Amino acid sequence: MMKKIAVLTTGGDAPGMNAAIRAVVRSAINSKLEVMGVFRGWWGLINEELKSFDHRSVSGIINQGGTILKTGRCPEFYTAEGQERAYQTIKKHSIDGIIVIGGNGSFKAAHEFYKKYKVPCIGIPASIDNDVNGIDMTIGADTAVNTALAAIDNIRDTATSMERIFVVEVMGRDFGYIALMVALGGGCEEVIIPEKKFDLEAISHNIVQGSLKGKMSWIIVVAEGAARADDVAKKITEITDLETRTVVLGHVQRGGRPTAISRDLALNLGKAAVDCLLKGDSDKAVAFHHGKIGTVDFETAIKKKELGIEDMYNLLKILT
Repeated sequence: MMKKIAVLTTGGDAPGMNAAIRAVVRSAINSKLEVMGVFRGWWGLINEELKSFDHRSVSGIINQGGTILKTGRCPEFYTAEGQERAYQTIKKHSIDGIIVIGGNGSFKAAHEFYKKYKVPCIGIPASIDNDVNGIDMTIGADTAVNTALAAIDNIRDTATSMERIFVVEVMGRDFGYIALMVALGGGCEEVIIPEKKFDLEAISHNIVQGSLKGKMSWIIVVAEGAARADDVAKKITEITDLETRTVVLGHVQRGGRPTAISRDLALNLGKAAVDCLLKGDSDKAVAFHHGKIGTVDFETAIKKKELGIEDMYNLLKILT
C-alpha cells in the first residue's frame, strides 16, 4: 500500500519544474500520502538529502523558473555502489514510490533503478529540448522556445537597421526542436540542426544572391549540436566578404518564468504521476500525447525521438 512517496528533479533544469513539484506534493497530500522532497536529484538519494514536504512547502513557486529541489548530473548513480546507497536511503525512510521530473537521461537512470530494485517509479517529462520519445510536449519546451524567440525578435530589429547577417546559436545538443521552432516563428532565413545536413557554401550563395536583390539582413539559427555560431559566421564571411555577427543565447533559455502552457502541462502531469503510483503503475512516464494525458513506458521514452523536420523545414524555405 502506497503511504509515502519522494519527488526529485534530475538532469538539466526546465521552466515549469516547480509547478510540477507543487502539483505532485499537493495532489499526494490530497490523497493522504506523505511526501518527501529529494534535493539535488540522484545525489540526494545517495547522500540522504531529503525533507518532509507539506502543503505550504510549495507555496509561491508556481511562477518560478528552475527547481526548488535543485538538480544536476550524477555519474555516481550509474555505479552499483551509488545505486545501492540510493536504495538504502529509500528503505531507511520507508519510501514506497518515487516521482522523477526530468528528461530521457533521467528516465534511463530511473528505468535501470526500477529493474534492479523494483521501487515503483513514475517519470514526469521536463526538458527544454522536447526530446522525450512518445511525448508531444515536455515541460519547459514552450517556455524555452518563447525565450529564444523574444531574443530573435530583438536581433531582427538591429539586423534590419544595421543591414547585417546574424548567426544565432540556441540550445539543442542532439535535437533541433528549439532551433527549428524559433527559425519558423522568427521569420529567419536559415536553420542548421543536427537532423539535417547543411552546406555553408550553398547558404553563403543564397546570401549573396539575396544581397544582389537588395536583401541586406539575414538571420541563421544554429542548434549547438549541429555547429558553432562562431565557426558558421567565420565561414560565411570568408565566402561572402559580408560582415557577420554572432549571438549565443546559452543558458538564458533554461531560465525565466514558465509560460501558461508549461505551467498547465506541469500541473496536469504532476497530478497524473501521483495517480499512476496510487494505481500501481511503475516504470512509466506520464505523457501528453495526441491531446490527452496518458503514459509511455520508460523503454519507449528513452529511445531517440525523431523530429519530423521536412514539412517544417520546407515551410521555412517557402516563407523565406
